[in-house]
Amino acid sequence: MSKPRKDGGFPPADMPVKTVHAGWLDLHLVQLRAPDGGTYERYVEDHGRAAAVLPYNPRTRMALLVTMPRAALRFAGGEDVVEVPAGLVDAGETAADAARRELSEETGLAVTTLEPAGAILTMPGVSTERIDLFLAAYADDQRTGAGGGLASENENITVIEMPLAALWALIDGDLAADAKTRVLVQTLRIRRPDLF
Repeated sequence: MSKPRKDGGFPPADMPVKTVHAGWLDLHLVQLRAPDGGTYERYVEDHGRAAAVLPYNPRTRMALLVTMPRAALRFAGGEDVVEVPAGLVDAGETAADAARRELSEETGLAVTTLEPAGAILTMPGVSTERIDLFLAAYADDQRTGAGGGLASENENITVIEMPLAALWALIDGDLAADAKTRVLVQTLRIRRPDLF
């Protein structure tokens, strides 16, 4: 039997898979069959399922966002970006549970109600990652902690509260934006244009 994927499923039984690295993410070399019957290989980064949430305050028209050191961006010579809280879905957890947990860990915000906003496949050419997206209206009294992430995960998160209009200007500008953040801000703007 093949090694299970990070999301608990298995690759197709007829797909040869060689695990190149196993850890926080798994890297596999897989063999695919071409329409002419030939075969070719591709690398697959098995990241698992994730959840992301855009918390917004409808009264103040503010959003809570985070920044944190991102090794890939720094490796590419870029700078850290403003992002919505997000993280992997743990075993036995729903995507909504993971979104609430990450929101609490990263921003100190405790919400009960989440509004589903679809899902995205971040890089289907190379990664299994699927991110379930949510919107979360909040009130100031739902901030129960400072956030900042878990020390054990070395997240080093900075929490930023930003007007939704300024966030839209940032997302709609010339700078490259985090994909999950862009999609969630655009979704909120479509659903609640009055907040911008």
